[in-house]
Amino acid sequence: MSFAAPATDFVAVINEYQPLLRRVCRLYCAGADDQQDLFQEVVLQLWRAWPGYQPQAGAKLSTWLYRVALNVAISNLRQQTRRPVQSNLEEEALHLAMVSDPDGYEPEEMAALYRAIDRLSDVDKAFVLLYLEERTYEEMADILGITQNNVRVKMHRVQDKIRQLLTRPV
Repeated sequence: MSFAAPATDFVAVINEYQPLLRRVCRLYCAGADDQQDLFQEVVLQLWRAWPGYQPQAGAKLSTWLYRVALNVAISNLRQQTRRPVQSNLEEEALHLAMVSDPDGYEPEEMAALYRAIDRLSDVDKAFVLLYLEERTYEEMADILGITQNNVRVKMHRVQDKIRQLLTRPV
């Protein structure tokens, strides 16, 4: 793909990486409507940034997409006024249905894990997402714009937070 690729290339990239972008949206928004709104905002910001993407600068396309998507998601959350979280069983069931059941965990365990993840800060959620996507520390560092050592330290802290949230009653 060349610098300032045409719109057809952009559409092909969005179609190819749509699952990645939707996972980011799912992590930062609980409701389907909010997820769709965030997805549209991410695509808009990617379109605006598309002419500036330079593959020869060394960043992989997926790394660049993650970086933009995470920045948009975090910025979107910060711009919203704090409103009470509305939760109901149907919405939580939908949320769990969208997530694969890794390693045979029970639905209750998965629900508890995702409730713990929902209670993390926006930045910590980014670490969890990248970890669940099986990104290397090197890739995480590139996406988040920090050093690999900083990624290791922050991952350890995030894991500790999740353990604490899982052992602490809600």
